[in-house]
Amino acid sequence: MVGVLIRMRLRITARSMREGRAALNFWLGTLFGVLAAIATALIIATAHETVHGGVTIAAALYGAWTLGWICGPVLTGSSDETLQPEQFRLLPLPPRQLAYGLGAAAFVGPAPIVNLIAFGGLVLLAAQIGWGATIIAALGVVLQLVFVVLLARTVVAWLGAAMRSRRGKDLGVLFAALIGLAYYPLNLLISTIGPKLDGDHGGLSVALRSVPSGWAPYAVEAAARGNYLLALVPLLGLALLSLVLWQSWAVLLERRLTTPAAPESQVLDSGGGLLDRFLPTTPVGVVVAKELRTWWRDGRRRAALIPLLIIGFVLPIFLSVRAGGSGTIPFSGAFVVWLATMSSTNLYGFDGTAVWQTLVTPGAARADVRGRAYAWALLVAPLALLATLILPGALGRTQLYPWALSTLPVLFGVGMGAVVYLSTHAAFALPPQRGNPFAGTGNPGCMKMLMQLAVGVVQLLATAPVLAILGIGAALHNPLIQWAALPIGVLLGIFAALLGIRLATTRLAARGPELLAEVKPR
Repeated sequence: MVGVLIRMRLRITARSMREGRAALNFWLGTLFGVLAAIATALIIATAHETVHGGVTIAAALYGAWTLGWICGPVLTGSSDETLQPEQFRLLPLPPRQLAYGLGAAAFVGPAPIVNLIAFGGLVLLAAQIGWGATIIAALGVVLQLVFVVLLARTVVAWLGAAMRSRRGKDLGVLFAALIGLAYYPLNLLISTIGPKLDGDHGGLSVALRSVPSGWAPYAVEAAARGNYLLALVPLLGLALLSLVLWQSWAVLLERRLTTPAAPESQVLDSGGGLLDRFLPTTPVGVVVAKELRTWWRDGRRRAALIPLLIIGFVLPIFLSVRAGGSGTIPFSGAFVVWLATMSSTNLYGFDGTAVWQTLVTPGAARADVRGRAYAWALLVAPLALLATLILPGALGRTQLYPWALSTLPVLFGVGMGAVVYLSTHAAFALPPQRGNPFAGTGNPGCMKMLMQLAVGVVQLLATAPVLAILGIGAALHNPLIQWAALPIGVLLGIFAALLGIRLATTRLAARGPELLAEVKPR
């Protein structure tokens, strides 16, 4: 069974190397990953003066890559489930045997190879010491790879299991946001202390060696001192910890296959809901109400949006701490809009083949696009506006109000238009939602990240006229000129939103069948 699943994974991977957008995504992602891995390996092998310093640097970089495996599914909103467990539910296979096969298949693909290259820098470091240390390093690299892959699988499986009930879904989304937030302070810590690692002999180096990501480098250090028995202890610890993770993942996998998701609470059409009271009974109003309810009830949508809303609010705090001030905190609202836009560029992909209901309804394209855009605005605007209105005054930076309030409508308008524009022009299929809201095999990976980056760059470029006016006002010390940027920002935002909605409506009306084919799960 293990060999069959590995061959299936290889066949799917080979297919993704040849087909259109998936091929471009595969090769771009692999290229960037290999470059980052080579850079990591070279740093581990060369950026040190002593063995102790090299091991400390290796432990820090191993920690960074391990953190990426944990936080990656949350920050990108998806995890790799090329082989979904539910596809094998009806086969006469014990859950543990299926866990063996899926666990082995998880090590097939470009991501494990890229990480093996990055971790291989430890072997290059150990080669400068001797053959014994090199053998210990090779074992440590393999065990470290096994550890990070199983750790990522277990964390994502645990989040998926937690989000099978309504209350669990809410708690799981919040916990996912905390995991995503952990990436930034830890990355800030690593980048800040990086230049000091080589010469550190205090608590920092001990802490880096104490966590599991530092056990393999510590084994090499012990081998360099000639204490091979001590070197085997952290390797044995990695092996035991990997076994515990595999057992945990197998248990979660069995529960996923045998425990039905808790049914959603029954929705009664009483006609007196809050949305029905405040939204007009027009086609656009109906779509807005439907979208707001869907964002609230759909675990996959919440998993994509809520963590990034929280991260967008808190990220400026970490950036300000890194810079030693509070300069970016008043712009938390702008960060919220920026990240929320990048996480919502596949609205029709969430709906999948349900898009056909819009396509077969005469004249529904205009109302559908506008309703989706307005619903997204209602979700994002309150947090962004409150952060922009409160934080500059709370921090005593009232001089930043013109900057924060003038740039926010531009970013918001461009984001509002970009969400529906990309949802119709660059939609992609998502797999049927089953036990894991972070499962995103249909997610185009690197292509999605490049698309999100392009949206972010366009938002920043659109603020150029507003920033120019603000800069002139600041240079002349004239508050009136600075506040003159606010109406310009509002007009630019309205224009960008209307342009994006218009282009998305035209695309949906003219190329609806093609959009349906793009979002159909494969």
